[in-house]
Amino acid sequence: MDEEESSVYTGKPGLKQAIEKISSLISFSYSIKVFAVKWQTIRPKLEELLSNLNAIENCESSESFSLSSTLEKILTTLKDCGDLARRCVDLSYSGKLLMKSDLDIVSSKLDNHIKRLSEIYSLGLLSHGYAIVVSRPGVSASRDDIRFYVNDLLSRLKIGSVDMKKQALVAFNEAIQEDDRYVKIAVQIDSFINFLVNFLDLQETEVQEEAAKAVSFIAGFQSFRGVLISAGIISPLIRVLECGSDLSKELAAICLKKVTENSDNAWSVCSHGGVSVLLKICSNGDSAAELVSLACGVLKNLVGIEEIKRFMVEEGAILVFVKLVRSKDEITQISSLDFLQAMAYGDESIREVIVKEGGIRALVRVLDPKSSFSSKTREVAFRGIVNLCFSSDDSLNMLINYGFMDHILYFLRYGDISVQELALKAAFWLCGTSEEAKKVMGNAGFMPALVKFLDSKPFKMREMAAETLSSMVIIPRNRKRFVQNDQNVGLLMQMLDPGEVNSGNKKLLLSILMSLTSCNSARKKIMNSGYLRNIEKLAEAEVSDAKTIIRRLSSSKFRNILSGIWHS
Repeated sequence: MDEEESSVYTGKPGLKQAIEKISSLISFSYSIKVFAVKWQTIRPKLEELLSNLNAIENCESSESFSLSSTLEKILTTLKDCGDLARRCVDLSYSGKLLMKSDLDIVSSKLDNHIKRLSEIYSLGLLSHGYAIVVSRPGVSASRDDIRFYVNDLLSRLKIGSVDMKKQALVAFNEAIQEDDRYVKIAVQIDSFINFLVNFLDLQETEVQEEAAKAVSFIAGFQSFRGVLISAGIISPLIRVLECGSDLSKELAAICLKKVTENSDNAWSVCSHGGVSVLLKICSNGDSAAELVSLACGVLKNLVGIEEIKRFMVEEGAILVFVKLVRSKDEITQISSLDFLQAMAYGDESIREVIVKEGGIRALVRVLDPKSSFSSKTREVAFRGIVNLCFSSDDSLNMLINYGFMDHILYFLRYGDISVQELALKAAFWLCGTSEEAKKVMGNAGFMPALVKFLDSKPFKMREMAAETLSSMVIIPRNRKRFVQNDQNVGLLMQMLDPGEVNSGNKKLLLSILMSLTSCNSARKKIMNSGYLRNIEKLAEAEVSDAKTIIRRLSSSKFRNILSGIWHS
C-alpha cells in the first residue's frame, strides 16, 4: 500500500476510508484459493463490520474520540488483513502454520472491532440523525447482494436507535413477505434470529410488534422452526401474551401455534407457564375474538400430551370452553368446539366432564333453528355431538330431551341446502345409534322428510337419505308408516327404472323394497304401482336383490298373478 493509503484518518474521512477498504477487501477475498476455510470465516466478519460502519455513517456525532480511536485500530487491522490477502494470492507467505496463525489473529481483531462499535453506540456516544436503510436489492439480486443487505439490517438492529431498529425491522418484514431468500439467509447469519427474539422483550411497542411479525412469519417455514426454538423463543412469546400490545399478542399466538404443531415443543410452553396464560386469555371476556381463537389453537396442539391435558382439566378448561361455545362470535365458537372435541377424543373421563359441565346442552343450542348461528358453526357443533354422544345411551337420551331430533327434522324440512345436508348427516348418524333411535325417528316424522331427498339433485344427499330410510324400515312399525303414504312406494318403484342413470343407488332403493315386502299391504302396493316392470328388468339383468323381491312377490297368493313373469 502507498503512503496515502496507510495513513490514519479519523472522523468522517476515516470512516469513509474504512468503508472503502473493507468493500475492496471483501471483493478481493473471493480470488483467494488457499486457506479457504479461514477466509470463509473472515469474510462474514468483514461484511458485518462494513454494515456497522455504514450504519454509523448516518449518525450525527460520528467524530467522537471513541470512534476515532476505534477507526484507527480498524484501519490498522484492515491494512494487515490486506497484506495477508495479497500474500495468499501471490503464494508469497513463508509458512502455512505462520499464515494460519496470522489469519486467526486478524479474525479475532475483527471480532473485537465489531464488539467495540456496538459498545460505542449502546453507550450513546453516537447520536442518530436520519435512519437511512440501504435500498433493498432487486428481484434478480444475487445471494451475496441479499446477504449484504441482511447484514446491513443486522448492524442497525445491533447499534441503531429505537427508530433505526424499527425501520430495519419494517424493511426486513417487507423483504421476507416478498422473497423467501431473505428468510433463508437471515437464519444462517449468526445472531440475527437472536436479535429478533430479544426484541420481543423490548418495551417499545412498535419494535416489539415488528419483531413479533418477523418471527411469526419465519415460523411458517417448518424447516426454520428449530432455529427459533434454539434461540429460546417460547418464553418471550409467552411474556408477550401476558403484557404485549394487542397486535403483538396475536402475532405471538400465531407463532406459538405454528411451533407447537411439533409436540416436542409442548412441554416448553407448559414449563414456562404458557398453559395458564392461554387459558386466562380464553376466560377473559375482554380478549379479542381473534386472539381467543388463536389461543384455542395453541391449546389444542398441546392436548396430545396426557399430563398437559390433565393439567388443563384441573385448571377448569372444560367449563371455560363450554362457556365460549355460547359466545356470539363465530370464530370463537368454532375454535372452542374444535378444542373440546380434541380434549374428548378417545378419553371417556373427559367426555363425561364435558357432559357434566353442560357441553351437550351447549352444542344442541347451536343447532336450535331459532338461534342465529352460521351453517359452519352448526356443522362443527354436529361433529362435536357425534364425537361426544356416539355409543352412549345416556347421551342419546340427553339429545332427545334437549330437542336435538326436533332441530334436525326442522332443518330437513325448511333449511337451505347446506344446512339440509348437515341435517341428513345427523339423521343418518342417529339412525345408526340404536333400534330405539329408529323408533323415535319414525314417531317424530322423519321418513316423509327423507323421501323428498330421494330425487334430490346432489347425489350425496340422495345416498344419505336412501341409506337412512333403508335402516329405518327395518323396524316393523316404521314399515307400516312408510306404506301408509301411497306415493312412497310408487316413487321407489319409479326410481328403479334401469334406464334412469341419475336415480341414486339402486342397491339402497332395492334394500328398502326388500324390507317392505315383508308387509302385506306393501306387497300389494308394489304390485299395483304400475312400475313393477322396472324390478323385472333388474331381475333379468341378474341383480340379486331384484330377483329376491320377485320371488317374495311370487309367493303364496301372488304366485298365480305373476305366473310366467319370472321363474327362478
